[in-house]
Amino acid sequence: MTRLHQQLLYIAALASATLLSADALNIIGSSGGDTSHKPITTTNNPSRRNFVHQFGFVAAAASSMPTMAANAVDAQFKEVGQQERPPEGEAPFSTLPNGVQIKDFRQGSGSTVQNGSRVELTMKGRLLNLNGVIFYDTKSNDPNGFGEGTPLQFTVGDKSVLPGLESGLIGMSRGGIRRIIVPAEVGYGAFPSLEPQPLTDVERRALDSVVKNPRRDQTVMFDCKVERLK
Repeated sequence: MTRLHQQLLYIAALASATLLSADALNIIGSSGGDTSHKPITTTNNPSRRNFVHQFGFVAAAASSMPTMAANAVDAQFKEVGQQERPPEGEAPFSTLPNGVQIKDFRQGSGSTVQNGSRVELTMKGRLLNLNGVIFYDTKSNDPNGFGEGTPLQFTVGDKSVLPGLESGLIGMSRGGIRRIIVPAEVGYGAFPSLEPQPLTDVERRALDSVVKNPRRDQTVMFDCKVERLK
């Protein structure tokens, strides 16, 4: 719940309390303090109806804010990797035979990643089922505290990393940046113990909430940059 949402709900509650106090004062004033012989009638008071309507609108708007925010986040990832046409002239995602989707954002230079290549990657992993929640970030591995993080290092084909991620890296060069969408069959759904693994407790809980729930789509997305290649 955002601070603005809390404030709007507080205003609505305060308005409701104010209305009750106003009704009590009107009843007492009209009867000289004796309320035993006069029924409480407030439905015909135009000003009160307007007041209720206005603050009822505020409360309704406040209660709908989380849904609106969630929908805004959903829109960022709802069609990722599924574009029928490239936006603003960009190239669309390419789909590999194993179902992995790739899209280059920057071409690198020099030799390319192949089976047996030793690579160092800076990367970030997101859960598409949870609207892009981050579950892996190499910057989280920061033993020196300088905010630079530690790249993920491995040899392509050594079976230490998700096979879907490995296949998505093939053909990249040093300095290249690529978005890789890995379905469950070649990702955590079939290989939950392979790298990359979350580096913080928060990231671990996020990944587990998807991987350990078979009803959820376990597709993940990685944004990868090749820092070194041998």
